Amino acid sequence: MEVKFGVSARHVHLTEEDFKYLYGARCNITKSRDLSQIGEFACNEKVNLIGNTGKIENVRILGPFRNYTQVEISKTDAYVLGLNPPVRDSEDLEGSEKITIEHNGKTLIKECCIISMRHIHINNNELNKYNLRDGQIVRLKVNGIKGGILDNVKIKASNLYNLEAHIDLDDANAHLLKTGDIGDIINE
Repeated sequence: MEVKFGVSARHVHLTEEDFKYLYGARCNITKSRDLSQIGEFACNEKVNLIGNTGKIENVRILGPFRNYTQVEISKTDAYVLGLNPPVRDSEDLEGSEKITIEHNGKTLIKECCIISMRHIHINNNELNKYNLRDGQIVRLKVNGIKGGILDNVKIKASNLYNLEAHIDLDDANAHLLKTGDIGDIINE
């Protein structure tokens, strides 16, 4: 089964309360562009990430607001920041790495930094059609000159999802992948 790749660079999900603290009570997030998943979008607003030994500036906030604040970075970003975040699913933040989120001199220090687990968004109708299960772990075959197999890819199903495999920038760079490239789901 073919699947399109979506490359996910570092980004931040915020609660409305945390956004208002950083940007001011009267500010609202503004959409820069829609993302591939229904209702999700990149915002014009950005923050800085501060770790133990470094800082990464102008990291994009993704909307809409969530009921948790989460920072998703790559392992390369973690080296720059001097952090060691775990590989996790979204919202699985217990025991995640502590990080400082900064905007205009206001800072939040939260245990909310992870390296996102590779995952495939899939609509429930496609889930049944291709004999997959929500939460199932599959492999992805990457084609091309630096092709290979990506292990430990989690299936995430919802009626709101469009079929797409999400990998971080490190995985994409290792295989010379870009958003829109095609791979194959290996369901063993």
